[in-house]
Amino acid sequence: MTPLPDYTAWGLACLLLCAALLLLHRPLAQLIRLILRSSVGLAALALFAQIGSFTGVTLGVNLVNALVLGILGVPGFGLLLMVQWALR
Repeated sequence: MTPLPDYTAWGLACLLLCAALLLLHRPLAQLIRLILRSSVGLAALALFAQIGSFTGVTLGVNLVNALVLGILGVPGFGLLLMVQWALR
């Protein structure tokens, strides 16, 4: 039995990669969307941290809060404020 030529192995690897991307397209798109939304949430938290010092209301600028904002959006911001208020 003779081994496969290099181009055949590379072709099979490319086909497997394409098949994996087709199967994982939707989960990867959702993950990228969550990362983008969490990035925006992190930026909003950083902005609120600057403004919050004047109003006396502060939230931590961290990954957990950014994920809450990324998943829930504006209602998540209200939830974070209520949790912070309840724990004081």
